[in-house]
Amino acid sequence: MSALDLLRLAKHAASRAGEYLRTVQRPSNPADWTLKGSRDFVTEVDRAAERIITEILLTAEPASTMVGEELSPALATGGLVWVVDPLDGTTNFLHGIPSYAVSIAAAVDGVLQAGVVLDVTRNDTCVASLGGGTWRGEQRLAVSTIHDPELAVIGTGFPFRDVSRLEPYLRQLGRVARSTSGVRRPGAAALDLADVAAGRFDGFWEQQLSAWDIAAGRLLIQEAGGFVTDLSGRDIGIEHTSVVAGNPAIHAWLIETLNSER
Repeated sequence: MSALDLLRLAKHAASRAGEYLRTVQRPSNPADWTLKGSRDFVTEVDRAAERIITEILLTAEPASTMVGEELSPALATGGLVWVVDPLDGTTNFLHGIPSYAVSIAAAVDGVLQAGVVLDVTRNDTCVASLGGGTWRGEQRLAVSTIHDPELAVIGTGFPFRDVSRLEPYLRQLGRVARSTSGVRRPGAAALDLADVAAGRFDGFWEQQLSAWDIAAGRLLIQEAGGFVTDLSGRDIGIEHTSVVAGNPAIHAWLIETLNSER
């Protein structure tokens, strides 16, 4: 399948999962939440959304591999691999906060070919294909052109799972907050990365994310003219890692600022 074929399939699977998430009853009783890690929840809703996506993708491409937190968390890079987060922002979903997403990426032999991030509550989809740009409907998206950090708005994510990272993160937050026009933490990394691709955020960083949080958003940003690396500035693949993203100027500034001790 071509990159565009993979994109159409991923977009269809994301749309079906989004339809389910918009109509399913939210499990508001904490007794129905499963704690899969420190402050990290999963519900039957997450699992059902992933089953919807898996059935569509594997029916179309039976020889492909699924990588996702609930069904198949082991990372893979050979052949056609789907990297899926069926509900990014589960905690927001559980509390009725309207910021959560479906994220699906397709990679062939480790190279990202297609990515879809669906903002579920807004029914707003951003897509990208390798060499084909990043789009929201008929609108081609591009990262922001703001070069001055004092004018920039930066997205972030708190280290809520591993609180041992909190103190160094707070030092980073202080350096970024003192030098920009604002820092935002909506709570769904896939949407944060889509916001960088759309130019709403000028940059973004988080100390640790999973491959399924990153993959689709990474392609969106790259095809929109931005950069996505780890905190050291290294290009990242399908992996669990730190993330720094932004337009070229703000990305470079973030790398320097986050690694400074001043």
